[in-house]
Amino acid sequence: MDREITLDGFAVNDNSPCYVVAEIGLNHQGRLDIALQLMDAAAECGAHAVKFQKRDPRKLLTREFYEAPYPGEHSLGATYGEHREALELTAQDYAAILEHGRTLGITVFATPFDEPSADLLHELGMPFFKIASADLKNRPLQERVASFGKPVILSTGGGAMEDVRRAYGTLTASGVEVAILQCTACYPVRDLATMNLRVIDSYRRVFPCVVGLSDHECGVIMPLAAFGLGARIVEKHFTLDRTMRGPDHKASLEPAELAELTRSLRDAHTALGDGIKLPQTCEAPAMEKLSKKIVAARDLPAGHIISLDDLAYKSPGNGGLPPVDADAVLGRALTRGLGVDDAVTFDLLAPRREGV
Repeated sequence: MDREITLDGFAVNDNSPCYVVAEIGLNHQGRLDIALQLMDAAAECGAHAVKFQKRDPRKLLTREFYEAPYPGEHSLGATYGEHREALELTAQDYAAILEHGRTLGITVFATPFDEPSADLLHELGMPFFKIASADLKNRPLQERVASFGKPVILSTGGGAMEDVRRAYGTLTASGVEVAILQCTACYPVRDLATMNLRVIDSYRRVFPCVVGLSDHECGVIMPLAAFGLGARIVEKHFTLDRTMRGPDHKASLEPAELAELTRSLRDAHTALGDGIKLPQTCEAPAMEKLSKKIVAARDLPAGHIISLDDLAYKSPGNGGLPPVDADAVLGRALTRGLGVDDAVTFDLLAPRREGV
């Protein structure tokens, strides 16, 4: 099965390196300068892309929800709506972010949480889109995003397989490329069992598309396990400092951790190799030193017919026959005498007599 999705010119498939997304999300605190700093750090850490989130709180939230008091250490406004408004970047900000991404050589894309935001991101020229787990059952938004004709990454937290099938069908009906990410929508994930990484394998059996992981666990090990299961996109929340105000910082990687993750995923891709089992050049010294060859177990005269008791298997393995050739040696006469520990080789053996 040929699985592939092209993300801003990068072909992601089973044989490609893992595509690493640093999700800035709302960790910019609603400030363009912090957003640009996060992009700089993500690029330096080796991420392929940075992802933002875009909402229109007035259109997205009910009036009651918008006006609900929102106290707490991470609040940026008196009400939940004001808090959300404070976290939003403007269209001009996003234009600057896209230009900065081109300068850095890192891809910029975003998750729209409502149709007006989707339209805005499309008008700004986003190369592809993300559908959040919260919109796994939001067919109207999925259809709007798919109508742009650009690749879509679908996150699947909080859903069942039937929800994923339905969303995948909605998106692919428009002919767009789709990738599916296993996700556990806990911020952060504390119970590792809830990550259920084997769903990655299930997705690969059910869907003919690239599969990945949107990871809300705080470490860097789970993406490596996911990569081994076939995930080829990994998304991690990213922050400059986990102690900053805001809801997602505590579930985010800091720069040193993101750098470690990208490096480890590159190493994992290299280590997977091509699947063809062959001796490696680097193995030769160890194999020579530790493997065995067939040697004479005692002094043997010329003309002696070799029996099993005449043979021993000793290191180093160079300069002789491996023990697997012992059956080809038995019953043959020596053309010259051997001392104990001398290597037994085919050129020292007379041809096997017919019937022996």
